Amino acid sequence: MAATPYILVLYYSRTGHTAKLAQDIARGVEQASGMEAKIRIVPPVASTTGEVLSPVPGEGPIYCELDDLECCAGLILGSPTRFGNMAAPLKYFLEQTSSLWLSGALVDKPCAVFTSSGSLHGGQESTLLSMLIPLMHHGMLPIGLPYTQASLMTTTTGGTPYGASHVSGHAGGVDLSADESTLAIALGKRVAVLAKRLIE
Repeated sequence: MAATPYILVLYYSRTGHTAKLAQDIARGVEQASGMEAKIRIVPPVASTTGEVLSPVPGEGPIYCELDDLECCAGLILGSPTRFGNMAAPLKYFLEQTSSLWLSGALVDKPCAVFTSSGSLHGGQESTLLSMLIPLMHHGMLPIGLPYTQASLMTTTTGGTPYGASHVSGHAGGVDLSADESTLAIALGKRVAVLAKRLIE
């Protein structure tokens, strides 16, 4: 029996806000019949060159392997906003994917992105766009959120046509709003539905 195709929900999260978006996105993926969500994370970048990290995180999802990426039916990539760009650990991981680029392993697979920031104008949209650039170099098919998603018109916090997002507040104490959660779920489901059409 063939394995169920999956959407890889891959992210880096330091304070947990991006992780919460990932969980809602995975819920959306699971709403698409015949598709599974596989949640993976990337390790932090060591602050000193001599530091050695455990090969298995102490808690939460496990670290992503290139096989997880190569075998996915689609990818949804997430990072907190760092000065309008993706966080260094995620960029570092993507820079290790040259073998997949050379083989064309990700060509024509759908992809989407998500992010979180402490303030409303913290650079969410530029971060989302920055994450799409390496995925387009891999030949992936970017998927956004259309304005048929009513929450795009009503959200007063996160949520963009470029991808799901969350505003956590300056001190990081703000939970996902109903609109942010709705849009994250919708993004996961949309990528999964489109991925299923492409492999049928």
